Amino acid sequence: MIRLEKEISLSKTDALIIVDVQMDFLPGGALPVPEGDQIVPVLNEYIDLLKRKAKTYATRDWHPPNHVSFKAQGGPWPPHCLQDSEGAKFHPDLKLPKDATIISKALDPKRESYSGFDNTDLANDLRLNGVSRIFVCGLATDYCVKNTVLDGLALGFDVVLLTDAIRGINVNPSDAEKAVEAMILRGAKTATLEDFPEPADIPAGEPEGEAIAEKPLVKAYKKKKARLRSRGPYRKARVEQ
Repeated sequence: MIRLEKEISLSKTDALIIVDVQMDFLPGGALPVPEGDQIVPVLNEYIDLLKRKAKTYATRDWHPPNHVSFKAQGGPWPPHCLQDSEGAKFHPDLKLPKDATIISKALDPKRESYSGFDNTDLANDLRLNGVSRIFVCGLATDYCVKNTVLDGLALGFDVVLLTDAIRGINVNPSDAEKAVEAMILRGAKTATLEDFPEPADIPAGEPEGEAIAEKPLVKAYKKKKARLRSRGPYRKARVEQ
């Protein structure tokens, strides 16, 4: 697995992309991803870490009722994430920033769109904001996360897969594990919470911002042991999803 340097320096050229953390993909939903709700606390930590520097995007399936992916239209899935439905809402505990950009996908009833880049303005918006590196997480590893990562790479972005903040649906055994392998093979790097500095070590109000972002984060190492203790169970999920 290709991992980043031990401490990641964040800048305004970064963006966090949270993929499809919607009620229908969570336990009790129409198309639940096993243990999908368990990544929500981890996602909130990433949001808190990156919002000081990076822009946050959240993709969502936003299906019309006659979407081609539904079984009634010959597709593989039950109806899910219908536009304006309860199932299409984000998890209520997901703490998206007020300025997060919502990317709706799969609106065309005749077109399947797993990737957050497919037939959306995501790539253009990232470029307009000067983003060159994206951190991708969410649901499901083997479908929408995988396709978003692969499209991001194909479009020329540096892509980091946050392996402790993804879960797979695993229609076939090991689908999620194979998806992670495919993403890495195509050039994605991986990271977990332990690779990031503590929020207190990330300057929030520095003029121009970039100068401090490039300095060594000397306090991070001192806090590493305490952080790993507090984040205990979240560290287990690297390529298991």
